[in-house]
Amino acid sequence: MRVFLDQLGCRLNFSENSTLAGRLNAAGHRIVGRPEDAQVIVLNTCAVTSQAARKSRQAARHLNKRNPDARIAITGCYATLAPQESAALPGVELVADNHDKEMLHTLLEPWSAELSDPDDLFRIQPHGTPFAPASPEEGEGRTRAFVKVQDGCQNRCTFCIVTALRGDSRSRTTADVVQEVQALVDGGFREAVLTGVHLGAFGRDLPGRQRTDLKELTAAILTDTDIARLRLSSLEPWELADGFFDLWQRWPGRLCPHLHLPLQAGTDAQLRRMARRCTVASFRKLAADARAAIPNLIITTDLIVGFPGETETDFEEGLGFVEEMRFAHAHIFPFSPRAGTAAAGFDEQVPKAVKRERSRRMHQVVAHTAEMERRRFVGSTRPVLWEGSGQPLTDQVDAFLWGGLTDNYLRVSAQAPAGLDLSNRITPARLDELHGETMYGEPLLHEARTAGT
Repeated sequence: MRVFLDQLGCRLNFSENSTLAGRLNAAGHRIVGRPEDAQVIVLNTCAVTSQAARKSRQAARHLNKRNPDARIAITGCYATLAPQESAALPGVELVADNHDKEMLHTLLEPWSAELSDPDDLFRIQPHGTPFAPASPEEGEGRTRAFVKVQDGCQNRCTFCIVTALRGDSRSRTTADVVQEVQALVDGGFREAVLTGVHLGAFGRDLPGRQRTDLKELTAAILTDTDIARLRLSSLEPWELADGFFDLWQRWPGRLCPHLHLPLQAGTDAQLRRMARRCTVASFRKLAADARAAIPNLIITTDLIVGFPGETETDFEEGLGFVEEMRFAHAHIFPFSPRAGTAAAGFDEQVPKAVKRERSRRMHQVVAHTAEMERRRFVGSTRPVLWEGSGQPLTDQVDAFLWGGLTDNYLRVSAQAPAGLDLSNRITPARLDELHGETMYGEPLLHEARTAGT
C-alpha cells in the first residue's frame, strides 16, 4: 500500500507522522513523497486556532484535488474537534481522533488487502506500541529528528482547546526515549528535538521508580547516547526543575542554547485571565537566569493579542514587556474563540479590527527585537548543522550555496567550493552579515575538513 503523509501545525504532528511512517514501513507499506503517487493519504491536522482549523479543511480538499482516487484518513486535533465535518470532506474515508492516533497504522490495515501492490511484502502488525520510535529511514536526507516524549496536558489555560483534545499528560519511559535517540544517531541524524504537548511535564505521571522529569531525561540522553546536538521544544516557564540551566554548563557543545518559553501575555491581569501559572516578574527572572547561565542563548516565545478584556492600556503595557524580553522570534496569534474553552464565553471580547491592529504592532516590535538579537552575532563564529544539498550558483562555476541552522537557532546561508560536501555535517561558520532573517557567512573550511564533524 502506497501512503503519503502530510501534517499541519506543531512539531509534535511532524514527530507523530514520523512514528506512523516507521510503523507503516515495518508492516510492509511504502511511504511516497507525492500525494499523486499514493493510494492512501494521511493528514495530521491542527485546531489550535480557527485559522488552523480552516487550513486543515483546505489541506484535505487540496490533497483530494491532487489525487481524487486516493483514500484520505484524517487525524489530529481538528479531526478530534470536528469529526463529522472532517468525515464530510471530499475523499475522506477514515477519521481517527487523538485517542486513536497511536493505533492509526492498525486502523488502516483493512484497506491493505484491496490496495497493496502485488509485489509488496505485506506483514500485518495487529498491535501498536504507544510512542513507537520513528524510522530513521523515513527521515533519509534530514538532519534533525523530532522525538515525541510526552502527550497530553494537565494545564487548563482558558484559551486552549488542545488540552481537551489530547487528554491528560502521558509520558514515555526514559529508557525508551534514550533507545530511540541512539537509533536515530545510528541512522545518521545529528540533531534530536524533544517534543510534547506539555514537554515540561515529562515523567511526572510515570509510576514508582520510573517517575522522573525533563532534567533527568535530558541528562540521560546526553550521557547515554552519541547525539551530536539535542534541542528542547516549547517549555512552560513555571515547570523547570531546580538547577535546570546547569545542564548547559555540563554539555555546552551538545545541548542547544535555544529556549522556547511561551509567554502569551505581558501583563499579570491577562495572565490571570488566561489561567497561566506565571507572572511578569517570574518570567522576567526566568529569562534573566537563563541568559546568565547559558552563553549565547536565544529565547523565542508565543503571544496572544486581543484576549477578552484586554484594554488599550493592557496592550501597551504588554507591548513594552515583550520589547524588554528581547525575543528573537514569536508566534503571534490574534485571539480566536474556540468552542469548549472558558475564554470563548468571557465578556469583553475584542473586536476583530482591533485585534488585527494590535497583531500588526506586536509583529513590528518582535521584528525589531529579533533583528537586534540576530545582529549581536554578526562577526561571531557558531557551529552550523548544514542541511540538504548545496545549490549551484549561476554566477560562480566552482561554488555552491548551503543552508543550515546554528546551535542557537539562527538561519545561515554560506558559499563553499563545489568539491566540499557539507551535507548533514556540523562545522564552525563565521557569521559575516545579516540580511532579513538570515545570517550570511563562511564555513571555516580547514576545520570542516580536518575535524570530521
